Amino acid sequence: MFIRTTQTRNSASGETYTTHRLVESRRVGGKVRQVTLLNLGRHFTLAKERWPQLCARIEQLLAGQESLLKVAESIERLAQHCVARLIGAGTCAPAATPSDAAASAPIYAEVDPESLALIQPRSIGVEHVAVSAMRELEFEPLLETLGINGVMRTAMVASIVARMAAPGSELASHRWLTTMSGLGDVLDVDLASLPLSRLYRASDVLMKHKETIEQRVFSSIETLFGLETSVTLYDLTNTYFEGAAAANAKAARGRSKEKRSDCPLLTLGLVCDGSGFIRRSQVFAGNAVECRTLETMLRDLGAPPAALVIMDRGIATAANLAWLKAQGYRYLVVSRETQRRFDAASAIALTATSGDALRIVREVAEDGEEVRLFCHSPGRALKETGIMERFCGRFEAGLAKLAQGLATPRGEKRAERIQERIGRLKAASRGAGQHYTVTLQTDAAGKTVTAIRWEKTPVAGTMLTDPGVYCLRSNEMTWDAERLWRTYVRLTDLEAVFRSLKGELGLRPIFHSKEERSDGHLFISVLAYQFVQIIRRRLKAKDIHLSWAELRDILSVQRRVTARFTQKDGRTLHVRKTTQPEPDLARIYDALALDHLPAGTRKLIA
Repeated sequence: MFIRTTQTRNSASGETYTTHRLVESRRVGGKVRQVTLLNLGRHFTLAKERWPQLCARIEQLLAGQESLLKVAESIERLAQHCVARLIGAGTCAPAATPSDAAASAPIYAEVDPESLALIQPRSIGVEHVAVSAMRELEFEPLLETLGINGVMRTAMVASIVARMAAPGSELASHRWLTTMSGLGDVLDVDLASLPLSRLYRASDVLMKHKETIEQRVFSSIETLFGLETSVTLYDLTNTYFEGAAAANAKAARGRSKEKRSDCPLLTLGLVCDGSGFIRRSQVFAGNAVECRTLETMLRDLGAPPAALVIMDRGIATAANLAWLKAQGYRYLVVSRETQRRFDAASAIALTATSGDALRIVREVAEDGEEVRLFCHSPGRALKETGIMERFCGRFEAGLAKLAQGLATPRGEKRAERIQERIGRLKAASRGAGQHYTVTLQTDAAGKTVTAIRWEKTPVAGTMLTDPGVYCLRSNEMTWDAERLWRTYVRLTDLEAVFRSLKGELGLRPIFHSKEERSDGHLFISVLAYQFVQIIRRRLKAKDIHLSWAELRDILSVQRRVTARFTQKDGRTLHVRKTTQPEPDLARIYDALALDHLPAGTRKLIA
């Protein structure tokens, strides 16, 4: 076995280059011929004087022998990689190759059980399920229609599968793909030598075709499941950077939903259909104002006439509602009105899917063009009561501390400073301060405070007096109260999308400094979510209701391993095969109609 250099030509560009091949001399028909075992490629960088060491180590590994001399780590790693490729390709000596007639017959070998060694363990379950979802959607053919070559298509698929299986940065994805994953066995490609730079380029190419890919993926999903896109959900979330992100014009400080306002942020807007699939995504600056993004996201979306748009109160400004009406949309939103009211006498009872009891009052607006839904939730009331008790307690404690300071010699007593501190307490009280009447008792000059007194005077129509009450508004006048409310709670599906993206699919944090790479990182997570949603929807139809994190844990136990034996005739048998699935995993495979043993069996006799 030795390495040979060969001059070859790129048929597309006409470029001449040198490639490296691992070859073996074999006697064929009375003549000795060189048989190529592996193409090591044009970027094979091992120094020529070390080629014999590599070939010797490959032969030792194939024979199941340990090296008597210490082998350099770089050569050991490269030798194991070559052996794994040989086993994957099923390259073997002519004497071990069965005839065509016997190809399907069982092959028996007498081996030494003590010689058994299990090597090259790799995960295979998540990869198998993820690739099946992509094939169901014909994702690779979609990429091919965009003129993307096979090498880059493989890198794109690998990036998305890595985000589904082991969420993290592109660097973490590369480490997982090259050292821990059996995705190469599923795709029948060599991913162990995948360069990190190719993952970055794959992100760049995905972003180049983002709008087309996003549109076609959702169109395929819509056809696959027969979706009705009459309901549109819209909301935003943000993610943060690890680092200053000075080269990213969109990176800006703002209100972080992860309480990471100390970091630059990016804002991700999503438009989803009623089933939770993403129709469109867009990245905004980290300090983007929610209410100013709606028109940008919905324009040219191609929503059906009179589609119903559901969104949260942060986006439901008067200007946005007027724009929706002008474009022919219906809307169902949380009212931005601060005054709470609820007429319990005219309310109807309703039971949520969680079992919670609700009461709802439906009222038509005076102009007859809108309906308002006043809702009371006992669970929400309990939560809001706890919140107000906490902030009222903090406000009173702050007042008490100011009052105690009046009794100390060096305590603050100036009236203007006391008023300033009371103002700060109110600003930090989340609305609790409005329910207190605070009186300052001063000296004759009115400049020194001698006492602070306060009285709790609840303001009607607030969280304190009417906990658990909220108002929905809509220009859909024909629906009853129950249908409106049950349609609105679909917005929780969008909240679940954000939770999945951030918690299960590596949306945060971002480690990139360039704008296009940061946007690409988010888009890969969005695509990964689409395939996760396909898998979960298929499983829900078979009564398997698990989160992606739970599914990933079950899928991750299956491994692809190589078993190595010494045969009686002295040769070494290598068998690469997938472990049998456990019952929970087998149930998932059955629900998805997938093979229990992905990637088949590969054998090599050396």
